[in-house]
Amino acid sequence: MKLTLNIEPGIIEQMKRVAKKRNTSISKLAETFFKKEVEMEREPFRMKSLDELADIVKHFTIAGDPVLDFDHKAEYHKHLEEKYGS
Repeated sequence: MKLTLNIEPGIIEQMKRVAKKRNTSISKLAETFFKKEVEMEREPFRMKSLDELADIVKHFTIAGDPVLDFDHKAEYHKHLEEKYGS
């Protein structure tokens, strides 16, 4: 099936260079791009299960419940004072 797109000439030249580097065609580049876009539309974001995470990620510490009145700015300034002094 054919599809006609109107694309700026400068972009077309850049696409040709990218396609040549990847040893493919502009059509394949566009197809791959659109497949990814369509796939992202179909699959809503979901958190991965612990089994799906890389081993290094499993070792990160997970914080407890969030503190509702936590002042991020104040904590950041406190951190800067401790690190660099007043």
